[in-house]
Amino acid sequence: MTGARAFFLIVYGLLALVGLFLAAAAKDAGITIFAWGLLLFGVLNAYRTIGAHYSDARPR
Repeated sequence: MTGARAFFLIVYGLLALVGLFLAAAAKDAGITIFAWGLLLFGVLNAYRTIGAHYSDARPR
């Protein structure tokens, strides 16, 4: 895994974690929706980053 992919994997994981904490502490619907969106964004992009790494590593 390249350094850039590892960096963005960590950033996406941290964004997902921040979204999880925001969703847990939210007191209104707007912040809750934003927090769940942030969590979903982080998880899906981390998954895509891992998938791109294995797709590039696969022999052709």
